Amino acid sequence: MEQRPVVAVAHITLETDRMGESARFIRAIGMRPIFEGNAVAVYELRGGTHLILQQKDSITPGDAPFDLMVDDLHETHRHLTALGLAPSPIESRPAIDHEVFYLQDPSGWVITFFSSHTSGKPV
Repeated sequence: MEQRPVVAVAHITLETDRMGESARFIRAIGMRPIFEGNAVAVYELRGGTHLILQQKDSITPGDAPFDLMVDDLHETHRHLTALGLAPSPIESRPAIDHEVFYLQDPSGWVITFFSSHTSGKPV
């Protein structure tokens, strides 16, 4: 029987200059709050990875330093649209057999959402 890989991503970090708005956004896209403070907040993703949200006086946003994967990209897109978050249209990426859309967070970071591409084995 296949075992889970022995390593996982423990933490990813995102800086924000709008902690309250960013915290609400992170919860709205589906992360579980672990700790929420004024200078730092911790959110859990599937698989146990934690997003560390850090308050900074100023940031230079661009593409987020990570991307996300969801089981049902179209349902996630509908859900985020219903929340008024304005994701980009879904694009097909035939070269990698996936679909993708983008969503801007309150600080200006652009987060990429991919359709699932797990192996189907325990992770």
